[in-house]
Amino acid sequence: MTTVGRRQHRRTWARIFVIGLLLWVLSVVVTYATGNPNLLPTLVLLGSFLVPVTFVAWAFERRDSGEITAELVFRTFLVGGVLGVLGASVLETYLLYPSTWLYLWVGLIEEAVKLVALALLTRGLAVKSMRDGIILGATVGFGFSAFESAGYALTSLFTTRGLSLTDLVTTELLRGLLAPVGHGLWTAILGGLLFAWSTREHFVLSLRLALAFLGVALLHALWDSMSAIALVITLVLTGQVAQFDPRGLVVPPADVTTVYTVTTWTGQGMIALVGVLWLLVLLRRSRREPRWRYRVPATRTPATGRY
Repeated sequence: MTTVGRRQHRRTWARIFVIGLLLWVLSVVVTYATGNPNLLPTLVLLGSFLVPVTFVAWAFERRDSGEITAELVFRTFLVGGVLGVLGASVLETYLLYPSTWLYLWVGLIEEAVKLVALALLTRGLAVKSMRDGIILGATVGFGFSAFESAGYALTSLFTTRGLSLTDLVTTELLRGLLAPVGHGLWTAILGGLLFAWSTREHFVLSLRLALAFLGVALLHALWDSMSAIALVITLVLTGQVAQFDPRGLVVPPADVTTVYTVTTWTGQGMIALVGVLWLLVLLRRSRREPRWRYRVPATRTPATGRY
């Protein structure tokens, strides 16, 4: 492939994002203008899958070995994402109950099901490098994120006032903005570490991987609970008393919403920064992996028994 051809190929993710964004904006405008409910699935799917698919395409262009094919990426994104959300839904429904540690258990469950889905879908790979593990882990994570975001977008559509297109669009914008530092990032970290200590034949479950899993689950739990943490911090800083909305949920007093919002975004930004720095360390380490790990092992011919 020529240099120009490689550059054009490496810009595929940008074309996906630009075209997808234009189509999503056009869908929003037409839906608002016509009020046609048949366009809602288009709006939900485009908005939920645009950012995850873009990042998967960007990561695919940076793979290490020929083992990662477009078919494998599609399978890990679609099948891994669906298996993840289904597994998480079943486990969270039957195992979780309201408690102080609820978000920690959510983090443990969701990171576990994504890691298991990744291992199942990539167990047959002859070559396992840390960079490829990061890419495939991110693919499973972004698949999970896309399907989860579609569910949140669809749920936000239904309000006590009827269908709310504004809530749907706002939800998709917010989740699209945060998608790069959520599920895709967390599973990328675990995928890289899973592949780093594995052999060509099977995966190795080590103490270091277990500790990394607990660390990622903790980041996940802190991210999910940041609204509650920010509320407590806001009430302490301002000396205010918590208020409740008609549904019985705790909400910040009206005169401290700015403090609450800043605290929430600051906390989530710090969590995201920790995850990104962790991933950058793994990427830097992946460049020092011995190149023999990327070679497909020779096969023995049945006739001669030689390699």
